[in-house]
Amino acid sequence: MEYFKNYQAWLNNPALCAEGKAELAEIEGNDKEIEYLFGGEMEFGTAGMRGVIGYGINMMNIYTVMRATQGLCEWIKSLGNEAMSRGVAISYDTRRKSEEFAKAAAGVLAKNGIKAHLFNDVRPVPMLSYAVRYLGTIAGIMITASHNPKEYNGYKVYGEDGAQMSPEDTAKVVSYISEIKDYLSVQAEESSPLIVPIPQKLDDDYIEELLKLTLSKEAIKACGKDLKLVYTPVHGSGYMPVTRILKTLGINATIVEEQTTKDTEFSTVKVPNPEFKETLSMGIALANKINADVVFGTDPDSDRLGVALKDETGEFIALSGNQVGILLLDYILARLAEENKMPKNAAVVKSFVTTGMAKTLCDDYGVALYETPVGFKFIGEKIKEWEKNGAHTYIFGFEESCGYLRGTHARDKDAVVASMLCAEMVCYYRYVGKTVYQRLQEIYQKYGYVLDQNVSIAYSGLNAMKEMNAVVDGLKSLKPTDFAGERVEAIRDYSAAKRFVYENGKTEEMSIPKCNCVYYELCGGSFVCVRPSGTEPKLKIYYSIKAKDETAAKEKLSQIQNSVNTLLESVKK
Repeated sequence: MEYFKNYQAWLNNPALCAEGKAELAEIEGNDKEIEYLFGGEMEFGTAGMRGVIGYGINMMNIYTVMRATQGLCEWIKSLGNEAMSRGVAISYDTRRKSEEFAKAAAGVLAKNGIKAHLFNDVRPVPMLSYAVRYLGTIAGIMITASHNPKEYNGYKVYGEDGAQMSPEDTAKVVSYISEIKDYLSVQAEESSPLIVPIPQKLDDDYIEELLKLTLSKEAIKACGKDLKLVYTPVHGSGYMPVTRILKTLGINATIVEEQTTKDTEFSTVKVPNPEFKETLSMGIALANKINADVVFGTDPDSDRLGVALKDETGEFIALSGNQVGILLLDYILARLAEENKMPKNAAVVKSFVTTGMAKTLCDDYGVALYETPVGFKFIGEKIKEWEKNGAHTYIFGFEESCGYLRGTHARDKDAVVASMLCAEMVCYYRYVGKTVYQRLQEIYQKYGYVLDQNVSIAYSGLNAMKEMNAVVDGLKSLKPTDFAGERVEAIRDYSAAKRFVYENGKTEEMSIPKCNCVYYELCGGSFVCVRPSGTEPKLKIYYSIKAKDETAAKEKLSQIQNSVNTLLESVKK
């Protein structure tokens, strides 16, 4: 059995650290556990690696990190001395072993004669993205598992444009990684003149870039100091930059002090995901105590922002990522229009699973809307494309998973700039005599109600990814005419970049990067989308349901979900 040979090779290798030896010795005789750890390699995809921390070739550990970095080194060396001297920017968040993994990656780079620019402490994803172009490096590495549970960590690679590495370059890096059969053979320098600290000035310049993006300075000046805003970094890397930008603007913020510590266990929450109201619970409790207006929370790598605000009864409700995105989009479009600062070729970008409400808003303002596959790197690619050809001016991009970006300082989602914009948005609506919640209701009244909901079906085991992809593949051969009476107007098969239109029976080509996903366009602008997650073993189903009001939308959603579940069961059989 190959997995048992792999296990023995690691266990008996003198290069394996004491912690690794003890952990692997503990599972001796546990065939199922050994197969899980050594039966398959951790996949390095377009989002890098992400997995549970532990020893083995299917786990996140210093050896899988060093092997991946060695593959990256081989790719950089193939580009020549200039790329090697430009080097790689490295950041990390507050997770278990994040600092250790970051330093190991820097050591491997140095061993290969490649300069490593290493942050001296935790910094969020957007600051790593910013650092890549600020320093002119050939690539970037971010050690994080984003919003995943505490048991996880990950390794994300960025290209020289500051966006997550392109599929083409990723494929080249993966080819080099796959040539390294002995994980424990990769070596690193513990100290080297090639490992240099990232200058403190970068922090200052990053904040200055964000300040250029404010839209309501007068409202901030009038209302910022009296605003009652509660912020929690949820033990993550957002603490320094978020509090600094709010303080610089003069916006009053009360911090959840218990959640400012760099707690690798995230002991005050079930999961450090600000999408969930439970994760914001300590912030909401503090907000109720001081009678605050709004609660913000960022995840460990501070690329996602969760928001809770008071409804008409005074109770805090947690907004979905789609709702925050719509509020920000509406605010940005309105303010640019009011100030006569809307670019003539303005464009917004969203992932195709993000709310259908975005198109309605963009159409109303005469702004172009572009859709991309899931993954903020595709939004980053649009920014890069437009900067080169001048076809559009990027004004905002967002994903339903609480990821937002205004500005082009970063090429990944940025919860720091999103926190700034949300805070000034609260100030602006107070300045004009209303609340953010009231504005959300006005949007629904003007454009119609849209209910967006995501459902995740968890998979487990070595074959989880294969099983999820098999379900999606099975859907491609089916052409349902309706879901609970809601007519299907077209089906998009993103793996083939084709769109089948029911009305004329024709298949159209789509100009979009391919991914394994099936998307059903329903009558009236609703949609259903099914795709496997690229970062965790979950099959994701996205619903965006348009209706006259919330009650009607919930009823329609329930019926459509039942119909979709029936279709999924038929595929599994």
